[in-house]
Amino acid sequence: MRGHLAVATTEIAAPPQRVWQVLLDPQSVRKYMFGSDVVTDWRPGSPILFRGEWEGRPYEDKGVIVEVNEPVLLQFTHYSPLSGAPDVPASYHTLTYQLEPIHLGTRVTLTQDNNDSEAAADHSAGMWRQVLDSVKAIVER
Repeated sequence: MRGHLAVATTEIAAPPQRVWQVLLDPQSVRKYMFGSDVVTDWRPGSPILFRGEWEGRPYEDKGVIVEVNEPVLLQFTHYSPLSGAPDVPASYHTLTYQLEPIHLGTRVTLTQDNNDSEAAADHSAGMWRQVLDSVKAIVER
């Protein structure tokens, strides 16, 4: 892991397999990732794109699938041009979703590495908590 680490965690009242299905379903991704359309085949080494519009500006975030271990680990790199950072390897984050079975369902932990500062990591963690709250709402409805 590089830089400061952002961490968000939630517990979802459903088995890991159900949570996994929601994480990878394009319709669900659109709901929990701020309206983004995801384009990928979810295979390690494959590209992943998130396309959408933010505050009236179209964007295309991108990355590469690093690891897929159903239903416990999903990891991919992520770069957003909206960050203002150049499209170079040092500007990419690694996002890791870890799913752990617990007594009443699944604990999901989402980490993002390569934040420039503790403040940036805290900001990212807040955004990822919103994402996980949305995943929880979709799974539990």
